[in-house]
Amino acid sequence: MAQQTSQDYFVYVGTYTHSDSEGIYVYRLDGATGALEYSSKASGVEHPSFVEIHPNGKYLYAVNELNEYDGKASGSVTAFYIHQDTGELSFLNKRATGGGAPCHLSVDATGKFLLVANYGGGSVVAFPIGSDGRLGEASDFVQHQGSSINPQRQMEPHAHAIRIDPGNRYAFSPDLGLDKILIYRLDAENGTLTPNVQPWVRVHPGAGPRHFDFHPNGKFAYVINELDSTFTAFAYDGAAGTLTEFQTLSTLPEDFDGTSHCADVHVHPNGKFLYGSNRGHDSIAICAIDEETGRLTSIGYESTQGKTPRNFGLNPDGTFLFAANQQTDTIVTFAIDTETGALNATGHVTEVPMPVCVKLLACR
Repeated sequence: MAQQTSQDYFVYVGTYTHSDSEGIYVYRLDGATGALEYSSKASGVEHPSFVEIHPNGKYLYAVNELNEYDGKASGSVTAFYIHQDTGELSFLNKRATGGGAPCHLSVDATGKFLLVANYGGGSVVAFPIGSDGRLGEASDFVQHQGSSINPQRQMEPHAHAIRIDPGNRYAFSPDLGLDKILIYRLDAENGTLTPNVQPWVRVHPGAGPRHFDFHPNGKFAYVINELDSTFTAFAYDGAAGTLTEFQTLSTLPEDFDGTSHCADVHVHPNGKFLYGSNRGHDSIAICAIDEETGRLTSIGYESTQGKTPRNFGLNPDGTFLFAANQQTDTIVTFAIDTETGALNATGHVTEVPMPVCVKLLACR
């Protein structure tokens, strides 16, 4: 087992507020043991399912996964100030996202703009970020168009994520409804999104691309496909912002015959491993990455010890993985063997109502 880190982190957990959840929960991670200690919560925030932290560590942004806001057919996004000594959140302001059920968001590397993906109706929107962390009026809005082959899930666009590349030049939006990853040129001065020369790349029909991550070397990218439980691997040209598919691999064991849908995907910080969550099989799929070619080899599956791991997080040191089991109201901490990629349960199970997203910020 690789030695664990001693760095402590604030851990922010986005939730659905259908039942007992009151909003965003804040914990403190003991970097030596993987234990999470409750610190505070931001109450009264509706369905803050996915959260993101500003590059300067001073602000946090949360989608509000709603279909109606301020009397209009729209979700919203909320900005918070992070108190540096305690990690506590204070409300700053809120903006309509212009589309229903916003489900993912990213801050660009300059910290000037927030991008949000709206699942309902399929669109992406950009907001300027003020010097005080507050969000301005939207600087751009792009509506996706089209459909794919699944009559229940793909009759219209469903933007499921928005990720910015390591060079801060391009933004990528996996659209579950289109079986495409849409590619935009990001103007980091004006906060606009324009179709790239390669405006999209298609995955296989019925795959349902959901979340997306880059390899640390910037040469490869990976999407996890919700509907058919697969990873798709791409070569990435950071200068042109183009993706070239070279592999598709199942996230499930060959002998599994139940119903399962993928959710989240992360490349390990050391670039050696890829992790993806299965909802139904209720596991983390583990792949080794060939760092020369980017190709994936399945090396195992680890039960999340709960139901419906909608998302999961890794600490930046790459020594722990936190599986958010939405239907069993737990976050289970696993120690990562950084040599083999194996996940080993630490015994730390944190009760959190309907956890969705886990984001970490180093304590100062």
